[in-house]
Amino acid sequence: MNWRNLIQIAPGVRGGKLLGTHITPADILEYLAGGMTEDQILKDFPILTREHIRAVLAYAADRERPST
Repeated sequence: MNWRNLIQIAPGVRGGKLLGTHITPADILEYLAGGMTEDQILKDFPILTREHIRAVLAYAADRERPST
């Protein structure tokens, strides 16, 4: 999964945003951590796709990897 196709990182934007939305990766991670399922998120935010959620998870994984 290349998260860069679905998440825009720009200076001054808190942790980026999902393209075409005002939703941040942190928002999605908080919903998942709070117990929401992918289906619940997609129902509450019909602008999102499963690919957006996968991109957020890939983005978070990349951020946790130590830089070499």
